Amino acid sequence: MVSEHSIQLARGREEIDRCYPVMRQLRTALSAEEFASRVELQQGEGYRLAFLEHEGAVVALAGFRVMHVLWSGKTMYVDDLVTNEVMRSRGFGERMIDWLVTEARSEECKTFSLDSGTHREAAHAFYFRIGLRISDFHFQMPL
Repeated sequence: MVSEHSIQLARGREEIDRCYPVMRQLRTALSAEEFASRVELQQGEGYRLAFLEHEGAVVALAGFRVMHVLWSGKTMYVDDLVTNEVMRSRGFGERMIDWLVTEARSEECKTFSLDSGTHREAAHAFYFRIGLRISDFHFQMPL
């Protein structure tokens, strides 16, 4: 199980860049430069990038935002959640979720949600195990 590690928000380009190797495992189409510039752009829109380190390396991260939506009120939405594939099943993902939920509660959010690609069965098993449930379908259309 994970010993107590602090989760930090990426502040500045150096910390964003340190997160890229793990994020690349989830967002495979993004180059390092594209990742950093999108994070910086989205930070201006309320996006936050949290990361967990273990033995000097980033092992898990979450990109999220707090926003208001009509159907539920104030919510935390997790855009990106990934643990380094070689570090999975060691409690890092659960530690990140626990931290996110604590943050959401401290910000008085009424809901916590995320989307997950339909092909990510292992992630879905993890989400079910920690108490998340499917509440909606997400539909999209490329433009």
